[in-house]
Amino acid sequence: MATRTSRLATSKNSQIVITTLEGVPGKEIIEHFGLVQGSTIRAKHVGKDIMAGLKNLVGGELKGYTDLLQEARQEATERMLQQAAFVGANAVVNVRFATSSVAQGAAELFAYGTAVKVQ
Repeated sequence: MATRTSRLATSKNSQIVITTLEGVPGKEIIEHFGLVQGSTIRAKHVGKDIMAGLKNLVGGELKGYTDLLQEARQEATERMLQQAAFVGANAVVNVRFATSSVAQGAAELFAYGTAVKVQ
């Protein structure tokens, strides 16, 4: 079962609704702008990597990696929203996140969705 998630996100010049759903509940899609995306590539910090290795021995949350991924998600989402604002959208639907390893110790976080105008 799909999780219903939507929120208001503020970009520099406008408010854009982003959601994992195929549409915005209670709104009608009146224009379709296509794919918008944002990505960032982040490398691990040597100090945080050592601490994560030690934490891995005793268990528990790896806060350094959690913070790194949270920052990467925010950056990728903001870049996606900037692209949506550029094309004139007021919503991004069907938002997804993906990750991939691009080099030893570096990973890309990719956010993408469909830019639309809703009424």
